[in-house]
Amino acid sequence: MNKFVQFLRESYTEMTENVTWSSFSELQQSSILVLVSSLIFALVIGLADTAFNESLSAFYNSFKF
Repeated sequence: MNKFVQFLRESYTEMTENVTWSSFSELQQSSILVLVSSLIFALVIGLADTAFNESLSAFYNSFKF
């Protein structure tokens, strides 16, 4: 149990004294960047999916009599 308590104390010290935390404005900028990138990626994947679906539908419909 003593080792566990020591681990918790060292972890707390590490997190409060040695870790460099980002500022709130940096976190906001990063969050906006991730949001915009995710939306662009989703749009590209959605367009590719739609194009693939339409091309396969046209291909399969060309074999209907």
